[in-house]
Amino acid sequence: MRIDKILANIGYGSRKEVKKLLKNRVVTVNGETVTDAKTHVDPKKDKMTVYGEKIEYKEYIYLMMNKPAGVISATEDDREKTVIDLLEMEDAVYEPFPVGRLDKDTVGLLLLTNDGGLAHQLLSPKKHVPKTYYALVDGTITEEDKKAFAAGIKLDDGYVTKPAQLNILRSGEIRSEIELTITEGKFHQVKRMFEAVGKKVVYLKRLSMGPIKLDGDLAEGEYRELTDEEIDLLKNRQ
Repeated sequence: MRIDKILANIGYGSRKEVKKLLKNRVVTVNGETVTDAKTHVDPKKDKMTVYGEKIEYKEYIYLMMNKPAGVISATEDDREKTVIDLLEMEDAVYEPFPVGRLDKDTVGLLLLTNDGGLAHQLLSPKKHVPKTYYALVDGTITEEDKKAFAAGIKLDDGYVTKPAQLNILRSGEIRSEIELTITEGKFHQVKRMFEAVGKKVVYLKRLSMGPIKLDGDLAEGEYRELTDEEIDLLKNRQ
């Protein structure tokens, strides 16, 4: 890969700006100063520095975010703050996008990556990737609700959901706590499922997606890169 493309992708500016860096003789590859923008580099083997600082190039980035309420799951928006706006520039330059969506007021696990192939695998309806949510629900959740969710819930548009696993954590007269695992991602699906049985979700948090669980050390709005083990779990998921 050309050195100018690598440096531009990492965030050192446009191709034109990168050429200025090279002309200023501040870029080295394997200890040798490089001034030619067309110089080819193997980012996996060659050691690169800019102003003496070692730089690492990676083709893909994989992030786990604890999405806060009030931001939307999009790459850009003229009016709303997006999850991409929460990223540091060093991560944003890789142009990651959210894998699926969480509603504006929903919090919790959101994966972001620029690996389109992996994102497709996770979002494909044929893969039935499980997603688990914690919710506070107005109303009393009953065993009948649990059975109804296991059989499939008919939504307001007539669609019948695939079987879902409803775990009742606490059933109260006014408000209940539940965990719900679904294998689809219909628009506002969790909220619509509860509305179909006469209940209202007042707080919703995604806990897991496939084999990846939300890191409990991440405060809302924080994120981190996935570990190599977590990436392998996603890629090797059958």
